[in-house]
Amino acid sequence: MPSRTRARSVKTAAGAHTVRIPRQRGRRSDPFVIVVPERPSLTREALGFVGRGLWTFRRALAPTGLSVLAFLVAGLLHLIAWWSALVIAPVAAVPVVWLLLVQRRRPARSSALAWRIGLATLATLAAVWLALAAGFGPLAGPLALLWLLILIASQTAWLIIRPSR
Repeated sequence: MPSRTRARSVKTAAGAHTVRIPRQRGRRSDPFVIVVPERPSLTREALGFVGRGLWTFRRALAPTGLSVLAFLVAGLLHLIAWWSALVIAPVAAVPVVWLLLVQRRRPARSSALAWRIGLATLATLAAVWLALAAGFGPLAGPLALLWLLILIASQTAWLIIRPSR
């Protein structure tokens, strides 16, 4: 009887998972087989490495994430409602209107004006791309190349403008 009340300490290898299963009593005491992997697979390690890297640099990669999201949304809009391009097309004029209003209220010269014009041009180009991609599909004609150029330009501008730590 003392063996039941005494605590048993079982030595296991480092990193191995132990599972304690109470002793089964009765006539139907079938054995249990538990398979516990000791190490994650190479694929899981690689995906974890990539995921941690993306999470660490998430602020620096914000334009890339938004570009990929815009690509997926344009593809879905093209599949579900191609006519949404007609609704999105007037949005392309909003950055130009913003540039005119800001320049009228707070006139800028030289580098500030250049950044404003560049930002308005990039935003207008992105809105035009979204409208065309929603209407014709994001991979139609030169739209994929235009998407890539907009992605590179926005990521470069973001890395220049964004304050570093």
